Amino acid sequence: MSSTGSTANALGNALAGLGAGGFAQTGTLLERSLLTGRSAEEVMDRVVDAVRPVDGTQDAEASRAAIRDALTDLLTQYQDADLMELSMDQREFAIERFVAYDVFQRFELDVGQHIQDNAPTVSEGLARLKEVKDYVRQTVSASFRKLRESGRGLTDANVSQAVREALRDTFEVFEGYME
Repeated sequence: MSSTGSTANALGNALAGLGAGGFAQTGTLLERSLLTGRSAEEVMDRVVDAVRPVDGTQDAEASRAAIRDALTDLLTQYQDADLMELSMDQREFAIERFVAYDVFQRFELDVGQHIQDNAPTVSEGLARLKEVKDYVRQTVSASFRKLRESGRGLTDANVSQAVREALRDTFEVFEGYME
């Protein structure tokens, strides 16, 4: 779970660093001068590569997909968003969505096939996984809302705690799907 927290932190830092006053280092994938004029797709690819480089593991690939999905959701939710100039709210939205996608991906890697195999039909198995995905998104969103309302930041520890709680709650709520 700490990998989700540290990846969320790296994503937040990367997105903050893209801004005009950002701190992306010269010579890195996120160097502003190398990204200026690039399409949103190209910038997203660079962010994914910088935040979670390919290492051949399922966890890394799941996290890479979660980052891309989160950035896609960001650009859908905030249609006027510029990845090079995101507001704090937009960055937090992307981090929250990343965490939700990453938690779901981990759940699916652990028990997704089992849920599909034990469902009465293929469509029921897919519907169950969609239900889990929606639940995880709502649970993570509620956790982030509590963090914001309490004034606590999105630290590795706080995000890791939200991830642990979301996974625990998800396994408890959907244990019937695993039988």
